[in-house]
Amino acid sequence: MNRSHPSARFANIVLLQILTFCLFVGGWEAIVRGFGISKIVLPAPSAIAVAFTDGLLSGDFGWHLAVTMYEILAGFAVGALSGLLLGFVIALVPLAQRILYPYVVAFQTVPKVAIAPIIVIWFGYGVSSKIVITATIAFFPLLANTIMGLRAAPHDQIEMLLSYTASPWQVFTMVRLKQALPYIFVGLDVAIVLSVIGAIVGEFVGAKAGLGYLILQKNFNLDMAGTFAILIILSVIGVGLHALIGGVQRRVVFWMDTAGERVTGA
Repeated sequence: MNRSHPSARFANIVLLQILTFCLFVGGWEAIVRGFGISKIVLPAPSAIAVAFTDGLLSGDFGWHLAVTMYEILAGFAVGALSGLLLGFVIALVPLAQRILYPYVVAFQTVPKVAIAPIIVIWFGYGVSSKIVITATIAFFPLLANTIMGLRAAPHDQIEMLLSYTASPWQVFTMVRLKQALPYIFVGLDVAIVLSVIGAIVGEFVGAKAGLGYLILQKNFNLDMAGTFAILIILSVIGVGLHALIGGVQRRVVFWMDTAGERVTGA
């Protein structure tokens, strides 16, 4: 059976992605112009490109982008680390699950949009409240996936290590953690994307700077092209952070890539 070279497959995928993008943007432009849709209702891609360029050249986007990125990354770091550590405790200490996990689930069921105003009142209109809101959203995916991953460790491997007088730390590092890493990276991937949403939600509730704050300004001025330009920036941020986590995962959990190549190449 003839198999195309991986670089050729990658080039074909990129070409299809570019073609799809061009068709989508071209169709959007044609519909807006052909039906005479108002720019307040739906701006054309050309108008969005102009607004995007103006925002970059004027420096309007730069400061707000830096503020939002700081809120995203700081909130993600706090939420991910908290979820990871608490996940270790709950998965490895049965008593902790019975005591703590019901409260964690109860907190997770509360809509973050509902408690965001309270957090802003507690921590102020600065970046601190946005970091806390983002952390609360990024927290649970890490917690749930860490618990699931640690409990997915094969019991026969654990029993074999214990029979060879392995310490609990050796069992954790050699079996449980290795089994949990793919789950943890899934949680990181979900959390980093949700962190973008968390930062914007916090800025919507109350902020002095940030892309969410800028969106509110654009909406107030009926600048839909500027609003769409900011939404595109947020999408690029989300895709970029997702790709970053995926790149780190391929380096850390390298055995998954090897298994995947074997399966697809079979």
